[in-house]
Amino acid sequence: MTAPSVSPVIAGWFSTGEEPHLLASRCTRCSNVVFPPVAGGAGTDTGNAAGNAGAFFCSNPACDGTEHESVELSRRGTVWSYTDAQYQPPPPYVPRGETYEPFALAAVELPEGIVVLGQVADGYGVADLRVGAQVELVVETLNVDETGERTIYRWKPVAEEGEA
Repeated sequence: MTAPSVSPVIAGWFSTGEEPHLLASRCTRCSNVVFPPVAGGAGTDTGNAAGNAGAFFCSNPACDGTEHESVELSRRGTVWSYTDAQYQPPPPYVPRGETYEPFALAAVELPEGIVVLGQVADGYGVADLRVGAQVELVVETLNVDETGERTIYRWKPVAEEGEA
């Protein structure tokens, strides 16, 4: 019997392991960084059938670059904004259990200068967040089915000095 597989919900968006990182693309001409990574431009096939990163122009309007390289983003960032999802999102969203449980979302500014939106780690909510607070990237289970476990990146608040 084969053990169920563990895989990211969206391949190529983040690494797993002890110190996970978001995976982004950087334009080789102007160094503009984008997340999620451009298809085929971050070392993985994320939907571009041709696998040709050259087909994707830099998102910087002042640059005509077409080549991108894969970069790992910083694991820690600063809460830029946050909210909670008190309503159940429409399909294809699948609730974890029989009933919907609200969850928090955080927009996190990374040292690379971009803001990345993501769910807040299990066990944390809007009461645990504040603008300017530090968070770090973690990988958690989103769901498990007969084919295996699907993981997702989330933001976990970092305890500041003097906090319990």
